[in-house]
Parts: sequence; C-alpha cells; structure tokens
Amino acid sequence: MIYLDLFLGFLRVGCFAFGGAYGAIPLIRDVVLSYGWLADEELTYMIAVSESTPGPIMVNLATYVGSSQAGLLGAVLATLAVVLPSFIIILLVMVILKTLLKNKYMQAILRGLKPCIIGIILATGVYMVISNCVSLARETSVNVQAIIITTILVAMIVGAKSIFKKRISPIMLIVISACVGIVVYGI
Repeated sequence: MIYLDLFLGFLRVGCFAFGGAYGAIPLIRDVVLSYGWLADEELTYMIAVSESTPGPIMVNLATYVGSSQAGLLGAVLATLAVVLPSFIIILLVMVILKTLLKNKYMQAILRGLKPCIIGIILATGVYMVISNCVSLARETSVNVQAIIITTILVAMIVGAKSIFKKRISPIMLIVISACVGIVVYGI
C-alpha cells in the first residue's frame, strides 16, 4: 500500500507543480505531512539539502521520501511519479507546440498563471523565513561554529572582490564551505 501511496502522492505533486520546484514545495509539504512520511522540521531540512545537491528539488525530495519510506523501489516509484506528468506534457507540447502557442486563449491562460506562480513562490519563501526565525528564537545557545564559517566566507568574498576585482564562483564557495566546515566541525 505504501508504494501506491507514494506513487499517487507524488503524481499529484507532479501534476499540479506549476512554476518549478519552489512553486511545488507547498504541494510537497501538503502531501508529505498528510501521509505522515516526515515531520515538518525534517521536511524543512530536506528542502535545504535538496536545494544544495545536484538535480531538481522535486526529484531529490521525492527520491529521499520514497527511499526513507519504502527503500529503493519506493524511491524509484516516487521519482517516476513526480517526473511522469512533466515528461508526458513535454511530449504533447512538442507535438502541438506551433498551433498551441498561436492560440489566444492559451496565451491568456499562460499570462494568468504567472502571477499565481509568483505568489506561491513568495508565500513559500515567507513561510520558510518565518519558520526558521521561530526555530532560531527557541534556541538558547548560539552556534559559534556556524558564525565562524559565515565570517570566513564573507571575508573571502569581500577580500576576493576588493583584491582580485573578481567574484568567487558559487562552485568554489561550496567547496570552500565544505572544507571550512570539515575543519571547524571536525575540531
């Protein structure tokens, strides 16, 4: 039964996830919390991890949830379910693209969806900021290691920009963050 639940739950996410991954986060949150697959805090952490790992956020989240609930087959089914609607839609759009985009009604629908997608993404960002601020306010201790890492990274960004007149690439920042994290948290 868990396999069917995973497939149908993430198929629903894949069918109604307009606006990309950030627009899909509320849908994923609703499905995952309604089935009780993850707690809200754990889901928030997994969203952060999914953003920082290669690949689409929806696919990463579906794979993780499927794997944590039903192993390898669950991961495959959840991932397949979340990408299947997009795959089918792209195939259909490729076939009828020329006539579809010239249709004035389709253009009106697409123009109408843009503000909705912006609102969904904005609401997700506000929700995540508020929930993180609330969880930070509950903590009584300060994470000194995180402050050290942040200070080092900011100093490197500012230093590289002022000394070399160049910005550090995001990939290099990720590598530097990983190395500094290993040193700081390893001590």
